Formats: sequence, C-alpha cells, structure tokens
Amino acid sequence: MPNSLSKDLVAASSKPIVLAILARGENYGYAIIQEVRERSNGRVEWTEGMLYPVLHRLEEQKLIRARWVVGESGRKRKYYRLSPQGSKSLASDREEWNAVHGTLKALWE
Repeated sequence: MPNSLSKDLVAASSKPIVLAILARGENYGYAIIQEVRERSNGRVEWTEGMLYPVLHRLEEQKLIRARWVVGESGRKRKYYRLSPQGSKSLASDREEWNAVHGTLKALWE
C-alpha cells in the first residue's frame, strides 16, 4: 500500500474533509492539518500551503466563515466555522462520495 494518497485524490477530497471537520466545531488551520493527519493515520499529509488556499476558496464561496481571535500569548489566530450554506454543501458532498465509495466497493469485491 502506498504511504500517501495521490495529489488528485487529496485535492478532490479537500473540500468535504474541511467541511466535515468544521461541522464538528470551529477550528483553526494548524489544528485542521493535525486532525487530517490523525484521522488518516498519517496517510494524508496536508501542508499550510495546500490548506490555506482551500480555506480561502471556501470562505469566498460562503461555505465557511472566519474570525480572528487573539490568544493569551497575544498571537492572532484565524478560526473557521461552517456556514449554513456549508452545511448544505457538506450534505450534498456526503451523498456524492458515498455513491462513489459504494460503486468502487461493489467493483472491487
């Protein structure tokens, strides 16, 4: 088994992955990267250079919202959360990915 997924598959899955993480609650970029790594058992390794353009695109599409928070250290961190449109998009994405998964599973069994 390969140690990492193809770039095309990672790119195609980035939107539903980010939306699914944010459906669980507000989060910031580095924590999203960490959660993806943990949930994939290290098979999906995102970088900031990959994630932040996705977050900006989702924000422009009004699927997520962002706010700046100043931490105890005085450092500013941008937190993202799912918007109502993002919730609808996630539901649609889930249906599409389940259809693809079901098809592949049926073909590979």
